[in-house]
Amino acid sequence: MPLTDVQTAILELIAERIESEGMPPSQTEIARAFGFKSVRAAQYHLEALETAGAIERLPGKARGLRVLQAPARAQSALPLAPSTDDDAVRLPVLGRVAAGQPIGADIGSDATVVLDRHVFHPTPDYLLRVQGDSMRDEAILDGDLIGVRRTADARHGQVVIARVDGEITVKVLHFGGDGLRLMPRNPEHAPIAVAEDQDFAIEGLFCGLLRPSR
Repeated sequence: MPLTDVQTAILELIAERIESEGMPPSQTEIARAFGFKSVRAAQYHLEALETAGAIERLPGKARGLRVLQAPARAQSALPLAPSTDDDAVRLPVLGRVAAGQPIGADIGSDATVVLDRHVFHPTPDYLLRVQGDSMRDEAILDGDLIGVRRTADARHGQVVIARVDGEITVKVLHFGGDGLRLMPRNPEHAPIAVAEDQDFAIEGLFCGLLRPSR
């Protein structure tokens, strides 16, 4: 059975990590890199790769993956295009979002990305490109495209896209005795305290990411 585009991309990621770092990515890292909401989705694709003879999974090892079949290189920087129109979702890339201090969003962009609709759950309404490293420990890196589901509601501890005085940032929402804060996931960055008189709104929830080839 031929590999799907997502499985080919996962195989590429495994081969690249073994070549560059000497070890394959963990299942958690695969799930984060492809925007899967659970590790089980990564396990499913690894099982499919093993069945196809592309990899061997070594029992008893946390990163026990061996590439048996060299991956075919993708034709684009985001090798996640669907195989059929029924699987497709076209998402606009609306601009930038800061993983650092808030920056203005370039909402005028006309760029779009066509993806397999099963890559994200839930399906996002649009994508934003990350600038900065304040969400590094959440595996959200500079240059990533993050999926955003439009909503004004969010719970404590969720990763949100927020507007503060007209500027956009991605952070962890935190409610506490010291008020509302937007928390980074990098100790080199300070939290953003939101005052009561500031213009603040939740623009959406983070629902996964795409990592272009670097």
